[in-house]
Amino acid sequence: MANPNKVRMSPQHLKADEDTYRALKGIPHYQSYKDDYSFPAVSAAYEKLNAAHEAELHARHTHAATRDALIAAQHAFHELILGVKSQVKAIYGPDSDELAALGLKKRSERKGRGKASTRSVGKSDETPA
Repeated sequence: MANPNKVRMSPQHLKADEDTYRALKGIPHYQSYKDDYSFPAVSAAYEKLNAAHEAELHARHTHAATRDALIAAQHAFHELILGVKSQVKAIYGPDSDELAALGLKKRSERKGRGKASTRSVGKSDETPA
């Protein structure tokens, strides 16, 4: 069974918890019997939550920027490779071993287009009556 502390809480639960925290701030003489539930402990946890949200937001933005840079680099590299293929074809010819070394087919290895079959149209065997 999955650890429930590893699953994100629903936005409704988080909003309800934040609303409770804000309401707790409005109780002037709140004194908990346990130090774990004291207002300073709850405030520290709230600040830690906000810092974690902010860190996640920065990480998401960094990830998106890194992904965009990767995609741009991929496209730039692809365009260069297409140019290289074109240059090799222009320099060495469309039937060269250098072209084949790049993974392209030589002109002589390409299948020719089949000629369209022409059906011989002859006179029909039927005679008009």
